[in-house]
Amino acid sequence: MNTEQPMEDRLWHYIDGLSSPAERSAVETLIAANQQWRQKYRELLDVHQLLAGSELEEPSLRFTKNVMEEIARHHVAPATTTYVNKNIIRSIGAFFLSMIAGLLIYCFARIKWSGGSSSSSNLISSYGTSLEKNSPLEKINWEKLFSSSYVTAFMLIAVVSGLFLLDLYLQRKKQQVS
Repeated sequence: MNTEQPMEDRLWHYIDGLSSPAERSAVETLIAANQQWRQKYRELLDVHQLLAGSELEEPSLRFTKNVMEEIARHHVAPATTTYVNKNIIRSIGAFFLSMIAGLLIYCFARIKWSGGSSSSSNLISSYGTSLEKNSPLEKINWEKLFSSSYVTAFMLIAVVSGLFLLDLYLQRKKQQVS
């Protein structure tokens, strides 16, 4: 199989007149001396003559016009902005905003809002600042609040959707400017 392909290539180059004079004389010698080369040369020469004798079909001069008229007859689908319901997009945004509000309500419900005295013994020093021990931020058990996998999944979804909505907003602004 490997010997046939170079033989065919060399013969096609010979028939097309693309081979060098040295290659041309080598192929002529092989055709005269070898029966296999002679048989393959005749086959390829017949194929070459058939291809040269056949006429290629050319489209009519009105071909382009006919194609364009046929395309114009078909109903073209409208742009995507016409069939995307904006109310669906708004309801998805409202859903995520309500989920964020629900997370905030959940966080505030977990805070212990018990009161205490504000004496000087309740002041603690944290990161170089003095905070009151009974302040709402000090009462939150942050580990317990955010250790739930549901809260983590919700935070991830909320952040991704927020970034998506921000991207949509910035794209609209960019389109309005240009």
